[in-house]
Amino acid sequence: MKRFIASILVCLCFFNCKNDKKETVEEKPEIAKISTKIEKQLRKINKVADTISIDGVANEISWKKAKWYPMDQVWLGDSISNEDFSGHFKLSWNNDALYVLAEIKDDTLIDNTEDPLVKWWDDDCLEIFVDEDNSGGEHQYNHNAFAYHIALDGNVVDMSTEKVGKMYNTHVESKLITKENTSIWEVKLYLYDDTYDDNSDNNTPVKLSPNKKVGFAIAYCDNDHSVERENFIGSIPVEGEDKNRGWIDSNIFGTLLLVD
Repeated sequence: MKRFIASILVCLCFFNCKNDKKETVEEKPEIAKISTKIEKQLRKINKVADTISIDGVANEISWKKAKWYPMDQVWLGDSISNEDFSGHFKLSWNNDALYVLAEIKDDTLIDNTEDPLVKWWDDDCLEIFVDEDNSGGEHQYNHNAFAYHIALDGNVVDMSTEKVGKMYNTHVESKLITKENTSIWEVKLYLYDDTYDDNSDNNTPVKLSPNKKVGFAIAYCDNDHSVERENFIGSIPVEGEDKNRGWIDSNIFGTLLLVD
């Protein structure tokens, strides 16, 4: 009888050990993504106070309350005069998207290349850099961050994981209104995380909420009379000799803090 009871106890211990091991495997924690970014240019961005229509008019209360930020850092080219170029922008957000209002004063607008996927950076365009989780890091041919080039005709292009330009028109809704030398760009930008798959139709934009941090920069490609762009003017100082790194390195982006 004692041997029988001892056998039962051994079996129970064996099965309990197996179950403990199984639970340990199932409850293994996920490895957190490590940020390489040192935060800079932290800006608190207020949530929209009304519905923003993407019409280039910008007469909403949200825009009237929002603060202007300068676009005055020369990333490429020589120093520029206010007569040639000046720019500034505003930001807001709701649960679905980030909103951008940019006012650009440029004496000449150029759209030389008909094919939107050929040298899209050499025509006049607004470029918006966004890192959904503000993690920083390299994003040249991946979607750790995006560098959206918004052309004068509204087409949106960035580098894909195939190392070629790709249209991302579903990510951005924009309207451009130009009167004389002043252009108003109104933009609604959906944010995607680094799991975005260029070969899938099931990508879903990230929902935004208060206290979320987003990596952000904005720039303008300015071409007056050349085959290539003459200037590239951004919103944040970039250290070092090579300042044209936004399309590769999201560590240079500023940081937005979304607030109510």
